[in-house]
Formats: sequence, C-alpha cells, structure tokens
Amino acid sequence: MNPESQVPMSFDKPRFNGSDYQPERDDHRLNEQYAKIFDLMKDGEWRSLDEISKATGAPAPSASAQLRHARKIRFGNHTVNKKYMGDGLYLYQLIVKKERVV
Repeated sequence: MNPESQVPMSFDKPRFNGSDYQPERDDHRLNEQYAKIFDLMKDGEWRSLDEISKATGAPAPSASAQLRHARKIRFGNHTVNKKYMGDGLYLYQLIVKKERVV
C-alpha cells in the first residue's frame, strides 16, 4: 500500500520512513526537529534554509526534508511555497492548513 494513502496521523505522531530509518533510533530526533521547524515557519515568513538551520539547529538538508514532510497528508498537508532569489538561493514559506489532519 502506498504510504500516502494510509490513514493520516496527527502532528503529535508524524510517521517517518526511508531505507535508513529506524524508529527506535530516529523518531525522537526527527519528531523534535520537525516540531522546531514547524514552530518557526508557522508564522508564514519567508526564510532560507540557512536561516531555518541557524534558528532551529537542524542541518539545512534536514530542514529541507522536514519542509517536504509538511506537504504530506500524514504531516498535515500544509502548503510550502518556494521562490528563487538568485545565485542558487531559495526562500521557503509555510502556510499552515486550517483543518488539522487527525
């Protein structure tokens, strides 16, 4: 079954996956990282991955991955906007979906 078609989970219990993912090793760190990034970005301000990384302590590639998670149904189906600023720099904006997925 496609993981995206499974029953969505609440923000409190996001479900991660991947070939290297081990729940007992990774859940706490990834849940904490997602929560920090979500809490920062929920204000709708535009930020670069570097700014997100500095504000949350998450490496920039992890911040990018967590923003991608925010788009998934099981993480709330939020909108993540991206705009190109030049010289390889992108800014990201999170628009929180009003209805919570449970």
